[in-house]
Amino acid sequence: MSAEHPHYDVVVVGGGINGTGIAMDAAGRGLKVLLCEMNDLASATSSNSSKLIHGGLRYLEHYEFRLVQKALAERESLLRNSPHIMHPMRFRLPHRSHLRPAWMIRTGLFLYDHLAKREMLPGSRSIRFDGSGPLKPEMTRGFEYSDGWVDDARLVVLTAKKAEQAGATIMTHTKCVNAERGTDEWRVTLQDTCTNHEKIVTARAIVNASGPWVSSLFGEALSMKAPKMIRMVKGSHIVVPRLNQEEEAYILQNEDARIVFVIPYEDNFSLVGTTDVEYEGDPSKAKISPEETTYLLDIVNDHFKRQLQPSDVVWSYSGVRPLMDGEEENAQKASRDYTFEVNDEKGKAPLISVFGGKITTYRKLAEAATDRLCNFFERTGKRWTKTAALPGGDFKNQDTLASALKQEFSWLPDAIVRRYVRTYGTLSRAILKDCSSIEDLGQHFLGTLYEREVDYLVRNEWAVTCDDILWRRTKQGLYASEGDIELLQAYLSGS
Repeated sequence: MSAEHPHYDVVVVGGGINGTGIAMDAAGRGLKVLLCEMNDLASATSSNSSKLIHGGLRYLEHYEFRLVQKALAERESLLRNSPHIMHPMRFRLPHRSHLRPAWMIRTGLFLYDHLAKREMLPGSRSIRFDGSGPLKPEMTRGFEYSDGWVDDARLVVLTAKKAEQAGATIMTHTKCVNAERGTDEWRVTLQDTCTNHEKIVTARAIVNASGPWVSSLFGEALSMKAPKMIRMVKGSHIVVPRLNQEEEAYILQNEDARIVFVIPYEDNFSLVGTTDVEYEGDPSKAKISPEETTYLLDIVNDHFKRQLQPSDVVWSYSGVRPLMDGEEENAQKASRDYTFEVNDEKGKAPLISVFGGKITTYRKLAEAATDRLCNFFERTGKRWTKTAALPGGDFKNQDTLASALKQEFSWLPDAIVRRYVRTYGTLSRAILKDCSSIEDLGQHFLGTLYEREVDYLVRNEWAVTCDDILWRRTKQGLYASEGDIELLQAYLSGS
């Protein structure tokens, strides 16, 4: 062990959902953990998902029964642990007989209901549309089933908070630029991406959980050949004004056999996605193409009475999914499952690399990876995350918590109460501590964003930039003008 450099049991490279999940689990089992992320937490794939905790109904068509079963079993565990940033959601599937026969859908939904134990979520059923809803009148029959919704970026941040509470060190804007392997430990060079300052740490093991960069990290920092190559698939989403006032989401079938979700989003909007497009290049620069926008709008317009134009798109985002590379011809058939590669060649310091995965199974992935890690250490703790509430999630019902906060802070507008409950849960009280009026929240920036919350995010949640706050922590970017962003930037820079 080096006396001149800080030593850790594990260095986790990557601050997405897999990296933070592994850091949290490993720290909770007694390992000394450092997580480094070259940008912000959840700055790539993990904040650009469809925001769903789901088994993956369409994966049944590709015979991925094991993946679906694993994901379905995780849904309720995650919903219980994070009632602030997750909630059950009903999905309506309009039936289009020329795309999939009713018997096939019923069979799929039967499997979906019964592949794993289900306690919180109601089962599927057939439904009728009477023409009074948002769908076109020719849509008369359909099906309804349950899955879950998640604020994906907040899931990552709160998982990192839980890791920190368990003793992990979280370093954002810190890139692993080199790792030299010895017999007993790794010598890891970390670079501050804001100042270019470098520091060296040592570690008994490294976990490569860098998502779309998992294969390239081998050549760039580890001086090794990647054992697997990942397949990068771009998924894009658009946000439009709310298409239906009900709380249900819609799952739409398309002529190309793909499906597209239309999900209630941030009170006033609908989230529409996703696409599956092969991608090459820098994952951090992925953007929606005009063709993808048209594709999504056309599917919505085929189903909904309200017809959308490109000018209706309020916001769009794209994420690159690092899928395991197989022999499938098209992206939609590529597996969303995960695998590990453990390299401890000739007894040298171990390296564990994570390939693939999806948000719904992140806890199981982290648990399996940490099990592998624990094989290299003595006296580690037992599995613990299945029933571990994330920070702010120590309550059962959003409505009850909202009523309690309204009673404690009667001056607080309902819009702020609702957003705080679904963003921070019981941590809302840490932001509102000692406040007795709206003026105590300090400077108003935009929407429901005030100085108190900004300060909290900078101090407690590794927020640095406007994007960190407006998109990955609060989604208030949906309401921000250029002037609002300039005002917030000036505040963050102290000018």
